[in-house]
Amino acid sequence: MTEAPPPNDEAATEGESLDVQLQQALAERDEYKDKWARAMADLDNFRRRIQREMEEDRKYLALPLLKALLPGLDGLDRTLAAAETSKNADDLITGVKMVQKQFESSLGQFGVQAIAAVGLEFDPHIHEAITQMPSADHPPMTVLQDVEKGYLLHDRVVRPSKVIVASQPQP
Repeated sequence: MTEAPPPNDEAATEGESLDVQLQQALAERDEYKDKWARAMADLDNFRRRIQREMEEDRKYLALPLLKALLPGLDGLDRTLAAAETSKNADDLITGVKMVQKQFESSLGQFGVQAIAAVGLEFDPHIHEAITQMPSADHPPMTVLQDVEKGYLLHDRVVRPSKVIVASQPQP
């Protein structure tokens, strides 16, 4: 009969050491898994917060523009009230012109500017021709009249100018 080898203390210690290492590795894994889950939750919370802030920013984006335009509206109210009491058309015209300048100034603070049109060559990028009119005084494709002002926001067309363009005079 063969005898079983005597228990090896070194093998037992090595087995226990592997068990300890396994337990440590599992604990470390659980710790990293917990940290990962917390980081993912933090990221989700961050995304939701940023989304909420962006929605609020979009909601109130026009606030500075409105604050700039409200004095013009107040000026228009004052002009109308003054015109009702004075019954003088010249005063009304002067007041409306002042309000118009105030609106243009307010829009200018935000990079909005009127598109020049009258007397210039027609440019389809910034002008919209609504009709042509024969003219012996102006070369063809020259803007004769600005029917509705166009506006630029910095370098982008917000609304093209609606214009009447000169055409070759009829013989």
